[in-house]
Amino acid sequence: MSNTTLQSLRARQIASVEKILNLNVEPPREGQQSQEVANGQQNSANTAALLNPEGGPVWKVLVFDNLGRDVISSVLRVNDLRARGITIHLSLNTTRHMIPDVPVLYFVEPTSQNVQIITSDLSRGLYSPAYINFLSSVPRPVLEDFATQIATAGVSENIAQVYDQYLDFVVSEPDLFSLGMGNETYWTMNSAQTSDEQMDSSVDRIVSGLFSVAVTMGVIPIIRCPKSGAAEVIAAKLDRKLRDHLLQSKDNLFSASNQRPSSSSGLTASRPVLIIVDRNVDIVPMLSHSWTYQSLVHDVLNMHLNRITVEVPGEQGKNATKRSYDLTANDFFWAKNASLPFPFVAEDIDAQLTKYRDDANEVTRGTGASSIEDLQADTNAAQHLKAAITLLPELRERKSILDMHMNILSALMEGIKTRQLDNFYQLEETIAKQTKVQMLEIIKDKDKGSQPMDKLRLFIIWVLSIDQELSRSDMEQCEEALKETGVDTSSLAYIRQVRQISRMTMMSTQPAQQQPQSTSADLFRGFSNISARLTDRFKDAGIGANFDNLISGVKTFLPANRDLTLTKITESLMDPQNASSSAIAKTETYLYFDPRNANARGIIPSASQARSQQSGMPSALNGVGRGIEASFGQKRQGFNEAIVFPVGGGSMDEYGNLQEWAKRSSGTSQGPKRRVVYGSTELLNAHDFLTKELARLGQEST
Repeated sequence: MSNTTLQSLRARQIASVEKILNLNVEPPREGQQSQEVANGQQNSANTAALLNPEGGPVWKVLVFDNLGRDVISSVLRVNDLRARGITIHLSLNTTRHMIPDVPVLYFVEPTSQNVQIITSDLSRGLYSPAYINFLSSVPRPVLEDFATQIATAGVSENIAQVYDQYLDFVVSEPDLFSLGMGNETYWTMNSAQTSDEQMDSSVDRIVSGLFSVAVTMGVIPIIRCPKSGAAEVIAAKLDRKLRDHLLQSKDNLFSASNQRPSSSSGLTASRPVLIIVDRNVDIVPMLSHSWTYQSLVHDVLNMHLNRITVEVPGEQGKNATKRSYDLTANDFFWAKNASLPFPFVAEDIDAQLTKYRDDANEVTRGTGASSIEDLQADTNAAQHLKAAITLLPELRERKSILDMHMNILSALMEGIKTRQLDNFYQLEETIAKQTKVQMLEIIKDKDKGSQPMDKLRLFIIWVLSIDQELSRSDMEQCEEALKETGVDTSSLAYIRQVRQISRMTMMSTQPAQQQPQSTSADLFRGFSNISARLTDRFKDAGIGANFDNLISGVKTFLPANRDLTLTKITESLMDPQNASSSAIAKTETYLYFDPRNANARGIIPSASQARSQQSGMPSALNGVGRGIEASFGQKRQGFNEAIVFPVGGGSMDEYGNLQEWAKRSSGTSQGPKRRVVYGSTELLNAHDFLTKELARLGQEST
């Protein structure tokens, strides 16, 4: 069944947030939803706000905690909130003043601290009435405590609504989400110092987030996971949570009225498979250097919640200034180029600028104005062209987006040049072929990039990728060379331990298809053919005159078509008929949970069981059959849609690789299109994963 008309996860979350902003009234829409909205590629500001009896908008105050802020800010901007009737948005944990007779929307996690603050707000009469929206299901003790506080304060009449919204996850791209759990989850799942209470808390948070994703998508998935470790504990608990919910009421969150349609015919969509794995199946993508636009932005510019900060050169000798940008859903250039290799992005910015110039000239030709800026100031001339007036806002918006991406590209190229990221990426393409002598030469080469952290990343990838075991003396020799560069090598002590686990689960990342031999001129497509044109463009934009020199040494090779380990696992579970035998062998023993099937349920392992298996230590429960052994038919069951969730951190490189495989495996026929939603506890760049997770574990190992 085709799922091409299914809404993206981001589009469904936007619809849920809009409903909250409309006081949980379904927002009215004119006609059928466009394909742009269905794909999450259009801003939602055009959706009408809730109106009062007099026909005016219902103005409201929005109060959120940190997670609520992240959830909303990743999909809506200030203008979108204002279009929904939000006059002011405030943090729950700041000092706030009375705004009488104005409704307030609370969008917060269901914690004891948060309900105390809400009760205090109502007692002081800051707002009235209150529409309280919890990001996830309220625990019964918290709900009872809240009811007691409200009754004691005598403010129950000030509360209009209390809702569980199941939105405790952050969506960054149409089918990319994280649970916003910070940069300690991998440490929590692997550290011997983690208490059972900490482990249980983290597991419950993950289960809650995955349940919310399922509710937002409107479908109950079939769950697959490897035996033992945190992945199995999470799968078993999620299976239990979904089962309990289905048994509570016929009119539940997954009943016919709440299920998603797959098409205008109203037929129910086929169920996806939820693949939960431990991060240790392959940690290389967390450290690798990538060559796609979105991965470079994430690595070099530290993108967080789709927001980046870059230095923009000053005009006429002025100092450079820092400027922040949001990569939003209506950014046409980002939507088109985010997943593409860097050279294609550099070429497309030139094509888009040329197209903009031609369109602007077409608008100004009949007015006598010399540019769009002159046309905007000369209203008399503009009035002669009604069509031109209509086009001006679109042209200004397009120019603003292109200017933003030119600044981003300039910052990226500076990072690539100074850190020599193209060389590191090229080395990682054939990392298993590198020898110890070659690695030592790279580490000791003072001209090999400006950041020693890149050398440490390369070395760890090499250690995890080579077949032979590195001797203690060789390891110490390389570690000493790394220390001389000034980088912290604490993580290596843990890497020596985790190598034994990852070598059993990692799969070769050779090109999916044998590629023809290319000449040097074909492979290294230099910037020479576009550098002159781009230099002029960047000069016009005030980015700087040294752009030609900046890009002269950057290699623009095309990356090989490689599938990462998690992509191979996904393929073996989604499309077993076309998957490699080695990939199928790795997933042959994966457990099978079907919350709708009374026979496909398992026993929930303890938290200590999760930690011992995650860290690779033996457990007395190894022989106990946890979960359900899949039948042959279940093992060979194909899926058109998957939710892939590594426990302990996600990688932008992994997300892009999964999306590329889904696009490639769908083909060009009219048949079903494959779709992969990728999620993680937190989307981390290599620097944070290395310094805040691996280094901490390494310090504990020594």
